[in-house]
Amino acid sequence: MRALELGAEAIELDVHATKDGTVVVHHDPIVNAPGLPPRPIAELSVAELRDFRLEQNVEVPTLAAVLEAVGGDVTVYVEIKAPSIEPLVVRIIREHEANCAVHSFDHRIVKTVKSIFPAVRTGVLEVARHVDPIASLIATGAQDLWQEVSFIDEDLVARAHSINARVIAWTADDAN
Repeated sequence: MRALELGAEAIELDVHATKDGTVVVHHDPIVNAPGLPPRPIAELSVAELRDFRLEQNVEVPTLAAVLEAVGGDVTVYVEIKAPSIEPLVVRIIREHEANCAVHSFDHRIVKTVKSIFPAVRTGVLEVARHVDPIASLIATGAQDLWQEVSFIDEDLVARAHSINARVIAWTADDAN
């Protein structure tokens, strides 16, 4: 929420799902907590996940709670990190009428999301420069190429723009 207070127009987050189908916001597939052995989120119920507290004793939030908290004034970029949870994620986005876009390293996930929710903006994540970097966009129907920053050049941007796609740089830790 601090980013929104500072004027951020968008946030990016990662999602997984519990074994009982609750989509939660967490970067890693494994959750850790002091005094508890690390456990895969997919093997925990949402009730069991509550025992795993984040910094400052905060629960792992659900995607629904995050969308409710941020409202519709910002774009929420949802990275799906777990397989086979696409229908769960789409349902939550639709229920909240949130301004969301979905992306993933697993391009099959992106294609599935696009097939069940054609109106949602989607993107493919890339960590290498492919010979034909636009092929993944075309194959999945995605509009955004999330490219690791060291592989972005003028040619890549021009090629993406030629099919009305955007290039989104990640992880750009240096302002230059």
